Amino acid sequence: MVLESYGLEKYLDEHMNSTNYLLRVMKYKGPQTSETKLGLNAHTDKNIVTILFQNQVEGLEVQTKDGQWINVKPSPDCFIAMAWTNGRLYSAYHRVMITGNAARYSAGLFSIPKGGFIIKAPEELVDEEHPRLFKPFDHVEFLGFYYTEAGQRVHSALKTYCGV
Repeated sequence: MVLESYGLEKYLDEHMNSTNYLLRVMKYKGPQTSETKLGLNAHTDKNIVTILFQNQVEGLEVQTKDGQWINVKPSPDCFIAMAWTNGRLYSAYHRVMITGNAARYSAGLFSIPKGGFIIKAPEELVDEEHPRLFKPFDHVEFLGFYYTEAGQRVHSALKTYCGV
């Protein structure tokens, strides 16, 4: 759908052939108190797209551009797609906050670029109004940087690693 919305259907086969998928089920225990507890630290996902489903126990929060945290129902997140779309898609920081006694279950389907595939914004998405924001990069090599001490300290590992 993202490719179609930008008129880039010709890249669909390339995308499908360069992507692996991971299904992950997560459980966050309720804190058993009236206090709200952090279930998962604030982060952006390091993959192309995440599709998330949760049970009736909410807890997902997204940070707005002005720094406020708001409760949201899950929706797709896109981190690497931010580089591939030359900044047209944005990946917000998000976290899980848990309240009450009930456990929160969620299932995430993550699409992940295969090693060796170079992520690069198509020329159709680069122009005077939208100059190139990221140099082409290999996702596996980016993850190698992200999991270093330096990669963990920066606000945007992607911009630090391959920003123009």
